[in-house]
Amino acid sequence: MTYLKSITFSRTFLPSEKQEVAFANISDGGIFTIIQFTYHTNSQMYSILKKTASKCSHISQTYSIGRSVEGKDLLAIEFSNNPGQHELLEPEIKLIGNMHGNEVLGRQLLIYLAQYLCSEYLLGNERIQTIINTTRIHILPSMNPDGYEIAASEGHEYNGWTSGRANAQNLDLNRNFPDLTSIFYNRRRFRHFRSDHIPIPESYWLNKVEEVAPETYAVMKWIRSFPFVISASLHGGELVISYPFDLSKHPQEDRMYSPTPDEQIFRQLARTYADAHATMSNNDTERCGASFANKGGITNGAQWYSFYLHHSELSNYLQVHRGIKGIVKDEHGNGIKGATISVRGMRHDITSAEDGDYWRLLNPGVHIVTAAASGYSKVSKRIHLPRKTLVGRVDFVLKKVPREPSLDYFNIPELDNYERFDPFNQFEQSSQRELGENGEERTEKPWWWAYFSQLGISAPTWLLRNY
Repeated sequence: MTYLKSITFSRTFLPSEKQEVAFANISDGGIFTIIQFTYHTNSQMYSILKKTASKCSHISQTYSIGRSVEGKDLLAIEFSNNPGQHELLEPEIKLIGNMHGNEVLGRQLLIYLAQYLCSEYLLGNERIQTIINTTRIHILPSMNPDGYEIAASEGHEYNGWTSGRANAQNLDLNRNFPDLTSIFYNRRRFRHFRSDHIPIPESYWLNKVEEVAPETYAVMKWIRSFPFVISASLHGGELVISYPFDLSKHPQEDRMYSPTPDEQIFRQLARTYADAHATMSNNDTERCGASFANKGGITNGAQWYSFYLHHSELSNYLQVHRGIKGIVKDEHGNGIKGATISVRGMRHDITSAEDGDYWRLLNPGVHIVTAAASGYSKVSKRIHLPRKTLVGRVDFVLKKVPREPSLDYFNIPELDNYERFDPFNQFEQSSQRELGENGEERTEKPWWWAYFSQLGISAPTWLLRNY
């Protein structure tokens, strides 16, 4: 059975009235952070991130999401008023830089951003304090520290555009993720299909032509470990916001406009960022490569050039608080994990997190939102989001009913289980940190490791067991 209720949001109904005013009107206090703008080596980057987390230990911590081919930490820093913990209804975002090792601007900006957030919070900048107190921010300045080291060793005067671009296995990390977009395109012919939580095909793990890089594996596992709402990857080479899809919907067309079911919200996110940027949408700005000023500084990724990603969305701090959020509970007040939140007319669902909380980015307007979970009744609500409302609270209470098969999966052959990640456990084993003969953690690879890296082939990780 499906229940339908109607909700209209106004300023008087918002539970976060104070938050909205804070986002819109607060000042920075007139005291500014001074940051030294200079390039940082890997060791300097690690040191700065750890010192920043130590300086702001009440709102920050560092953690490693994995290791690179050559054993370097993929070190992330998070900012939150409760670091290390997911707080109910608090959205989480992630920012990634340096996916291509020789594209260093994003890496540096994220290092500066971490310093800025810490310093401004301590200086009493109410805007920054509000952001950190209401949002959990994860920053990975370098996804490819090995590639960066190669590019940095050559120097900018001798560095070609391919030097250090790939990782130490000579794999382009930007094209090393599984192609889930093609699966989405193939499923569109079915009456009932899901465009969310598409399982990774086993062929990806068994690919003999291009293996899964440890950096790629670490980021995919990271994505599955946190309920990220929106994300961004910072690249170099062009002044533009690129939003999904990134793979052309027609296999014979390299540059074809290929929107996602969330096209309107993606365009709004991109538009908000580009318009706030000093030069991104300015026709007079000198640019490297193609010019997107005539498009306002934004583009659909596949219309630019076609490639695929496992997970790519864009981010703007305040925009994560746009749309609706809430908790899906049972009749006893317990949160329901994995409940599906769908919006009529948008064939892309999201699911609730561990405690039943969810976040759904939406543009202003009238929407029919439905919450459903296996073994529970569906509940639908008609909501109205005014333009001036940042976020509305929409909770759902689902009643237990006899379990029925889900129509979402009818007529879809060979649907794998989304939860089946790394089914052969080969990448988890190879990504574990190696220990020395006395049990200490080894921070460097053996002397012969670089030989395989320079040849652009995979080093035999099984030899580490005897090293």
